[in-house]
Amino acid sequence: MTAVQDKIVLITGGAKGIGAQMTTTFREAGARVYTMDLTAPADFIGDLAKQADLEAFANFVLEKHSGIDVLIHNAAPLMKGISSASYEDFTYALQVGVAAPFYLTKLFKDHLNPGASILMLSSSRDRMSQPETETYTAAKGGIAALTHALAVSLAGKARVNSISPGWIDTAGEEQTLTDHMQHPAGRIGRPEDIANLALFLSSEQAGFITGENITVDGGMTRLMIYHDDQGWTYQKD
Repeated sequence: MTAVQDKIVLITGGAKGIGAQMTTTFREAGARVYTMDLTAPADFIGDLAKQADLEAFANFVLEKHSGIDVLIHNAAPLMKGISSASYEDFTYALQVGVAAPFYLTKLFKDHLNPGASILMLSSSRDRMSQPETETYTAAKGGIAALTHALAVSLAGKARVNSISPGWIDTAGEEQTLTDHMQHPAGRIGRPEDIANLALFLSSEQAGFITGENITVDGGMTRLMIYHDDQGWTYQKD
């Protein structure tokens, strides 16, 4: 038996990308997985920005099971910048990226089985940015902070951790050698890099890890960049 055999696992944003890979990885490990997403394939179709949809998803699961073992907040918020994002865009990103994880956790906090694990998907953008990414970056920064807050509040009920992926190829696109080699690890990340860590953090093997935000970016955020160093040249648009 695997570490998550027969465990009840919930994954938001499970229809594609990292979420789809986590769904596959956990199911292959023997978990009973329920996904929520805006589109198929998902076990429950709903909008994470809507309170009623979150409550309906919780009821959907709790009608089948009295408790859950793993709750993974993976759904990605909208990415727009200060030049194009409206007030509604920004608040929608925070609803999906921060409010939904908080509220879903609240809905399930009294239905957590012993040894439960909650995982958030943050991003290396919680500490670094490209221009015009404010909605996404703010949401991911909020998730990183929410992680340690919930870890303290839910002590004794669940371990709470977040994963901050770097550049993960979720579309299977062909990348250049330069794209790969700018990572100290020598390659761009793959969805399974995140899914495998999520599986570990959800297991009893990670029983002494809580409140952590673990970066999985091939070392990209550790590489110091100077003009004309290691082939890097600054060019102002």
